[in-house]
Amino acid sequence: MSASTQIKPFRIEIPQADLDDLADRLARTRWADELPEDEVTDGVQKGPIQPGWEYGVPVSFVRDLVARWRDGYDWRAWEARINAYPQFTTEIDGQTIHFLHVRSQEPGATPLILTHGWPNTFVEYLDMIGPLTDPAAHGGDPEDAFHVVIPDIPGFGFSGPTRTKGWNAARMADAWAELMSRLGYEKFGAHGNDGGAVISPQIGRRHPDRVTGVHVNQIFSFPSGDPSEFEGLTPDEMKYLEFLQQFVGHSVHDKAQQAQPQTLAHALADSPAGQLAWIGQLLAGIPDPDVILTIATIYWLTNTAASSARYYYEEARAPKPEEPTTFPIGLASFANDFRPLRRFAERDHKNIVSWNEYDRGGHWAAHDAPDLLLDDIRGFFRRFR
Repeated sequence: MSASTQIKPFRIEIPQADLDDLADRLARTRWADELPEDEVTDGVQKGPIQPGWEYGVPVSFVRDLVARWRDGYDWRAWEARINAYPQFTTEIDGQTIHFLHVRSQEPGATPLILTHGWPNTFVEYLDMIGPLTDPAAHGGDPEDAFHVVIPDIPGFGFSGPTRTKGWNAARMADAWAELMSRLGYEKFGAHGNDGGAVISPQIGRRHPDRVTGVHVNQIFSFPSGDPSEFEGLTPDEMKYLEFLQQFVGHSVHDKAQQAQPQTLAHALADSPAGQLAWIGQLLAGIPDPDVILTIATIYWLTNTAASSARYYYEEARAPKPEEPTTFPIGLASFANDFRPLRRFAERDHKNIVSWNEYDRGGHWAAHDAPDLLLDDIRGFFRRFR
């Protein structure tokens, strides 16, 4: 193996001076102005928009989390927890790739690469490593075991920052295929959520001979604008479209990061409270505040606000696939996330072999409905043994 393809063991070892600087900046936070509460909200939830969040992330949300970040959160405990898993780095296409690689003891385990979204990191899947790699120890069937690979997307966390332009989903998919080759996995499955649900299907498109199947939490298939596409929609399907419209319309991160990621990054790189508020728009549904703070701490310590945002810029300008996919794909859709309509999904994907909608869970199902997501992943890949 040449120097450029070496896989090197990795441990997170943050200098204390960096943590002291973070604590000092948090103690000197200058809070944003906002309207009085009775001016902001009428107390009624509007689709995905929580009461009090109509204008964006409220000061109270940020203030409470900053107080815990400063006085109650223990990064060293999380650092030790993460370092208990085998971590590595390698260079692919000129870019450092950080990843966890946890092999199952089961001889027939299926190799599986799991890809997180924005603004998450590899932390998205920490709680699922045990059940995926050792199902017998978690009440499952040993035959459902996986060898798990969980990378940080280029530009995110300990894989960042990126140093060249062009890191869109297709390029990342090629990097994942190369990563799995270096680990000795010629055939493997892929799962993704959020941005990972864009990258994972690209692996199937670009490396169909390598991927047994692709499992995602979202299928990003939307109406083209042709009025005829809306003919015959049921009332429930119209509600889905309304929820989607509200979700996309209220989420400012994609528009801002597609347009000028560097302009935004100056503020985020200088203020940990600002970084927390920016990513908090999407992470607020995660039930454990320390998970949110761990993700925010990783963004802060790695200074990857700019490079993670560039993913949106690059993907918005990448060539769009012209042909539908033909590899097996499965969807696990959760109640408080936007759901695709199957009629649009089948236009873009000709081999949907699993489609399950759940009555709980949200955009970060690995955090708030891991049991449902785990069962769905197991069930999807069971057909490919």
